[in-house]
Amino acid sequence: MKINHFSVLTFAVSPIMVTSFSQTSRSLSKATQLSIWGAGNRFSIDKNPISVLFSAMKGESLAEKVLKSPKWPEEWPYSEQDFQRMDESNDGIFYNQPRLVYHIDDSAVEALTEYYSKTFSDGEDVLDICSSWVSHFPPGWKGNNVVGLGMNDYELSQNEQLTSYDVKDLNDDPTFPYEDNCFDKVTCVVSIDYLNKPKQIFAEIGRVLRPGGTCMLAMSNRCFPTKAFQIWLQTNDLEHIFIVGSFFHYSGLFDPAKCDDISPNPGLSDPMYVVSATKKA
Repeated sequence: MKINHFSVLTFAVSPIMVTSFSQTSRSLSKATQLSIWGAGNRFSIDKNPISVLFSAMKGESLAEKVLKSPKWPEEWPYSEQDFQRMDESNDGIFYNQPRLVYHIDDSAVEALTEYYSKTFSDGEDVLDICSSWVSHFPPGWKGNNVVGLGMNDYELSQNEQLTSYDVKDLNDDPTFPYEDNCFDKVTCVVSIDYLNKPKQIFAEIGRVLRPGGTCMLAMSNRCFPTKAFQIWLQTNDLEHIFIVGSFFHYSGLFDPAKCDDISPNPGLSDPMYVVSATKKA
């Protein structure tokens, strides 16, 4: 079934939104600058979209290099301001209207489903957070306890891949209504930038995953800008990967995170990155 992903008002976060350290330093706190670039720009993320495109043409991915040897500050480097949003009104109002559409284009959807087909095993228990009417899981995959945790009851009720679901606003209360060590995988598709309490969210992901379980966060460059947290809008795709990798790191519950660049047609369709980490045994 073809879905027009432009049926909803989402915007691409341009890879050239951040062009230099000096430009960004006017809007980000010193601690946040350090978290993204490392002291003295030691991290050296190449933010030039032309570099990204030419690397893809050569069969390389700058995105996959971002988490190879990150320079993490010793302590959590983010401020409360970094996670503020343009629209701080009740999220239940924003998500009250069902949106039975894709939020990424068809090629990106297919790439994500193919990725899941290579990483999922039959019989696994999976939690899909920020879930909706579709989870993009492989059509032939046979999960065991497949749970959706999202904001819209009707959307979740239409998701045929779920065995059950719960409606909850994680920005109001970031605790998951599940027991410890009960899932093999936790997934989240193009929504991590809407969760404004990442410290608590990643602690909860680690709590509900079984030791050796994996969290997979699929990310693109589209979002509802009024609901995405501030630092996301001020940074680009590569920096998003670094930021999400840092969330895993500072939780203390996961092995080092990695990024898989599964973008199907670089420069021609929506990019798709999966940042994942395994819970420590």
